[in-house]
Amino acid sequence: MASDADYLNCILDRLSLLDGITYRPMMGEYLLYYRERIFGGIYDNRFLIRPVKAVRKMMPEAETEIPYEGAKEMAAVSDSCSKEFLMELIEAMYNELPSPKRKKKKQ
Repeated sequence: MASDADYLNCILDRLSLLDGITYRPMMGEYLLYYRERIFGGIYDNRFLIRPVKAVRKMMPEAETEIPYEGAKEMAAVSDSCSKEFLMELIEAMYNELPSPKRKKKKQ
């Protein structure tokens, strides 16, 4: 089951306190980026984020789910999380996220 645009827009609204949030559609789902670093995604209308140390500390009770077959587990974000909490959480995650891979120039 693919995620729908209405759910994406709902999540983007909840992330609206953060500057630098972007997304990329990927095979019916959406990858979420903060200042060019991937921090999570929307999979089957579920908001999932990478379970880095900051997430485990700030959301110790979060359930982990597999976004798709063969993927690593991710932390499920509850619908009850406030915009302010999500802003703090994603900012806390930022330094633990891998930098984007730079594309090699063709010669």
